[in-house]
Amino acid sequence: MTASADADGPHQGQPLVTGGTDLEDASAALVLVHGRGATARSIVQLGTEVHRDGVALLAPQAARNTWYPNSFLAPVERNEPGRTSGIRAISDAIEEADEAGIPTERVMLVGFSQGACLASEFLARNPRRYGGLAVLSGGLIGEELDAEYPGDLEGTPVFLGCSDVDPHIPQERVHDTADVLESMNADVTERLYEGMGHGVNEDELEFVSGMVADLVE
Repeated sequence: MTASADADGPHQGQPLVTGGTDLEDASAALVLVHGRGATARSIVQLGTEVHRDGVALLAPQAARNTWYPNSFLAPVERNEPGRTSGIRAISDAIEEADEAGIPTERVMLVGFSQGACLASEFLARNPRRYGGLAVLSGGLIGEELDAEYPGDLEGTPVFLGCSDVDPHIPQERVHDTADVLESMNADVTERLYEGMGHGVNEDELEFVSGMVADLVE
């Protein structure tokens, strides 16, 4: 377990929880982003359900277990500095993988709920080729989405899974997030599940597991 030495935001200086294959022995990595009120350790447990040999699990921890205070649909400024600090925590985790010799195209982001929103926001704001993105019950952050997100995701595989009646995530925002990422040249798969509620199902885990397998094949 390591921590960022620089404490410029509320989530800097928090622990980075690890699991799976040791980072120095890994050829790929998952950066796992937990939801509101949850912990890095809890999202690492989800990571173990989709893990493959050779994949390190890296999970940043939010201060007080919350990345930002309000709904992801609130105006962006109402969720600062947490949003920006959370994006930096993801960047710091990716940098840990890079320093261990794992290229970004073999780093996949997986987030649930608030963490899924943050992970999708990170990808859209830092476009390049990644190993993948799994957005489990989430979407891009903001009251309204920008008209244009510049940059090229270079075919990065993206999965968005959500209930059609999620109490926190309107399905329209899931559609809009898929459209934005497709416009940035991501390879997007979107699945809405009838009446599921706010959670993760077996179909999602199976799809994400296949994405993880692709990282090491």
